[in-house]
Amino acid sequence: MPKPVSNPPNPWDSSHRTYLGEPPPATLEIFEENAKSVLSSNKSPDLPFGYSLNPYRGCFHGCSYCYARTTHQFLGWGAGTDFDRKIVVKINAPRVLRSQIFKPTWQGHAILFSGNTDCYQPLEASYELTRQCLEVCIERGNPLAIITKGSLVRRDLDLLVKLNEKTEATVFVSIPFADNETCRKIEPFASPASERFETVRILSSAGIPTGIGIAPVIPGLNESQISEILHRARDSGAKRAFMTLLRLPQEVREVFHERVTEAFPLRAKKILNSIQEVRSDQKNQAGFGERQRGKGPRWEMIRQIFDSTARKLDLHPRDDVFSHRAAPLQPTLFDLDD
Repeated sequence: MPKPVSNPPNPWDSSHRTYLGEPPPATLEIFEENAKSVLSSNKSPDLPFGYSLNPYRGCFHGCSYCYARTTHQFLGWGAGTDFDRKIVVKINAPRVLRSQIFKPTWQGHAILFSGNTDCYQPLEASYELTRQCLEVCIERGNPLAIITKGSLVRRDLDLLVKLNEKTEATVFVSIPFADNETCRKIEPFASPASERFETVRILSSAGIPTGIGIAPVIPGLNESQISEILHRARDSGAKRAFMTLLRLPQEVREVFHERVTEAFPLRAKKILNSIQEVRSDQKNQAGFGERQRGKGPRWEMIRQIFDSTARKLDLHPRDDVFSHRAAPLQPTLFDLDD
């Protein structure tokens, strides 16, 4: 298991604390807030979705590579341990979502749950904010897609079935590693890889459109597992697949490098050099990578492995999921012209 430390200093803070010797173990802190809005809009051409919903800030899963870690700095916290153990809960998320998607001006766009932190992290078991938001989407008939590592999504199978009777609800399970051991070292508190494949099986068996994301591809660590992951996903019932390339903003890089060095002491240098090789070829362009073609021989090789295997297994891309729209609201008496 990784050490409980590593919280790079917040570059936006004028001061930070440094522990002498081993720091105290991090404990979970929960901060409840009333959000003004829960839908985030996106205009990036690298992302297929236009709107995302995040009931939580920070994530207990503790994935060392998570690009969302830097968002905790805007709260005055760090991108390391703070991100894993200082969790903000938007307790009014379902009510605010309802007020937003029942407006006459809402165009019924498909919503991604979640574009930032996992909507099925452990706190969801008690807060049930994601479940309540699903109920709002059922009421409105609004399509959505879910990306999660959490097996807790199985709890909401009943709601996903209901939503698919009215519109489209697709679940993507993020599975970057084929084996539980590597998964535990890099994603210490997320569901084991074997549980995620089982989640795909349970959801797809119930008729839920299901896919997987190899997110992220980490050159030198998991690129050799791409074919196995895709085959196991297809055998579990998945119909869609996508991959994303590792992104490492400065503060996240510190967390990730420490975790890799600790977990793979004999391989760490090779892994980090492989990442640097691909990122140099990519010229450090922003975006998830799956839309970036011909940006270096190693990335092109990874793309070819993914694309050829996905085609052979009839695994479709995720982009078509976000083309669905909810039906327009019926006008009320107060909406009609005199």
